[in-house]
Amino acid sequence: MKLENILDKLGSIEKNSFIKIIDNIITKNPKNGKEIDEILSASDKGLKSVDNQNISKIFALTADEFQEYIKCEFQEITSQLDILIDIIIRDGNCIMKQDWFSRLYDSEIKTLKTRIKGLNTNFEDDKSELSEVRKRDYKIYKSCLNTAYKNDIENNRDAKVTSDELSIILTLSKQLGLSQEEVKLINYSILPIVTIDIQEVIKGLKNIGVIFYSNKENTIYVADEMVRMLRKIRKKEIAEKFYRRTLKLLREPIINQIAREHNIDRKLSYAQKIEEIIKEGVSFTSLLLDDIYKNDSTLTEKKKTLNELCEKGLNISNLKGSTLDDKISSLIEHFENVERDEKVGISLDGYDKMLAELNLSLPKLNKQIKDQFQFQDEFVLKADFLLDYNMKPRDILDLIVKTDLTNFIKDNGIKQRGDYILNIIEHYKDVENLYFENFENVAYRNLNLLKENGIMVKESELGIKFEELTKVIFKGLGFNVDDAFRNNLNTKKDMIDILLNLGNNEVIIVECKTSKEKGYNKFSSVSRQLKSYQNLGLKNDLRIVKVLLVAPEFSDDFITDCEMDTEMNLSLITAATLSNISEAFKTSKFKEFPHVLFRDIVINEERILKALSK
Repeated sequence: MKLENILDKLGSIEKNSFIKIIDNIITKNPKNGKEIDEILSASDKGLKSVDNQNISKIFALTADEFQEYIKCEFQEITSQLDILIDIIIRDGNCIMKQDWFSRLYDSEIKTLKTRIKGLNTNFEDDKSELSEVRKRDYKIYKSCLNTAYKNDIENNRDAKVTSDELSIILTLSKQLGLSQEEVKLINYSILPIVTIDIQEVIKGLKNIGVIFYSNKENTIYVADEMVRMLRKIRKKEIAEKFYRRTLKLLREPIINQIAREHNIDRKLSYAQKIEEIIKEGVSFTSLLLDDIYKNDSTLTEKKKTLNELCEKGLNISNLKGSTLDDKISSLIEHFENVERDEKVGISLDGYDKMLAELNLSLPKLNKQIKDQFQFQDEFVLKADFLLDYNMKPRDILDLIVKTDLTNFIKDNGIKQRGDYILNIIEHYKDVENLYFENFENVAYRNLNLLKENGIMVKESELGIKFEELTKVIFKGLGFNVDDAFRNNLNTKKDMIDILLNLGNNEVIIVECKTSKEKGYNKFSSVSRQLKSYQNLGLKNDLRIVKVLLVAPEFSDDFITDCEMDTEMNLSLITAATLSNISEAFKTSKFKEFPHVLFRDIVINEERILKALSK
């Protein structure tokens, strides 16, 4: 669940710890201080009086400082913060009742103690499957940690690992190629591990701002934005669902190779081994750098294998980067963008229909999903419920074995040739609604995200598609999008995109621009174009009430140039803002959008949404 939505559910006292931390960061001149001050300037009473949408924006602006603050909390190595954070960042654990969290915590401690015993046995057993090289790595790490922890006792001080010692230990674990789970097991074979009262656990996590706790609902909330941050701190580059999606493309001998390297039982089933690799916290980067290739693979062969994995398996074409590291970074960035994208891939109705029909064809699926994500609810195949946990249709379909997918496709008359999962998504999507859900992705010409969300479109068609969608949005706002009048006005040289006819010879000219680049910055060329359109209208005795430029975003220089222009009544509106205004208008009292609200240089979304809600 998004941070803003969680904040909307809570009272001021329940948000207090989180607000205090951000307030403290703001007092220390964060790098985005200027942008934060602009948000706060609208409020005389400081951060506490800022609305939840802007608190969410400020959190994003202080993300780097907030992350460093949490990292400092990790320096108290006996705090069990690694155990607790590993629980709350798992897919499905971002919303939990207190008693459910207590069960998960107790289970984690119990499992940890059992596995520590197993690890210690493997250290001593000559017949264990651990290779001598791996035993050596474990012993080196364990000896260094033991020294770091116990050397204080010799100096008559409390045993602890200092921040300097911890940084060295973390570097050592990375160089030895230890997974997070391996590190955790060795750590807690030396450090005392005790079960802490669950109320104290919740209080501690709430005080450092990583969770929210609703007293009324007795429920823990972890914001999607916080999960991503905590995952970075724990060096987990991608969400489990994307890791699973990638691992399922690998042949079993490769999975066995990874399992052998990280002390995972190779007698487990293929699916179980994949889950164990994910639980182990094996680095996704190291997996794609070394673990999935044959020992004698050349760099060229590794690049070819990775490209095929992305193009044929993950349907990601044109992976950026010339080096293997660059390609892996591009893949991680792609998964991050998919996770941040709020679009579902099919309409909400389509998602519900898909889940209902999956439940009929595969009656065991509900329990499988419930167990996989450790959900407390009994029936979980509901679109709204799953989306609160950021579980999209593709994430659910990824968990279904191929034989069950085959049966489901046959039962529901879905196309069988090609990729089963993409065929199912295609079958249930509502194309028109889907395009509107992806309006901003069309503006950014983001082919990969559009493809991920179930839209197959040529890049050459995106400009026209953006214009068509913008027309429909303005029609939905009650404007007269007068194509006939526009066509009569247009010349071979001057081709206005959209003309809104207000009557009485008054019009609004709308220009649509898509751009892959961040921050649309071509003011000189677009201003000449718009002035030419304006002159065309004036020659035809029209009053140009407003010129609107719709683009994915605008650079600071572009906005400044626009502010200095005295010849046009020009306003800038981002695709995201126009989309949000359109949604708010649907539930407003207005039959036609009051165009006088388009009066800023950069259209102020928050002000317009407030006006529409009155």
